[in-house]
Amino acid sequence: MKYVVAIIQPDRLDSVIEALTEEEINLMTVSEVLGRGRQKGLTEVYRAIGNRQPTAEDQGGWFAIRDDRLWQVVTRSGGRLHGHDRDGKIFVFNLDECIRIRTGETGEAALA
Repeated sequence: MKYVVAIIQPDRLDSVIEALTEEEINLMTVSEVLGRGRQKGLTEVYRAIGNRQPTAEDQGGWFAIRDDRLWQVVTRSGGRLHGHDRDGKIFVFNLDECIRIRTGETGEAALA
């Protein structure tokens, strides 16, 4: 099992959710996140004056999936990016265990 964390642009969230739904991946957690990368924040220009914000608003998606679904999630959760700054990052972790509280199911059975 894998645990995938995807940090993407807010305007790409709907297309990512739609793409994952097409792949029948429906279990996800989504949240607004603040962060910064190589650009060290976001520069907004107002009346020709640049104002650097220390962080930028993004969307974070968390997915627990079976190993055989990994590349479907990774290729779809990036939001069909075009190689621009602030496209985001995708992190993949090994997931040792998953337990569905309601039924007590464990492992991949708890992901279904």
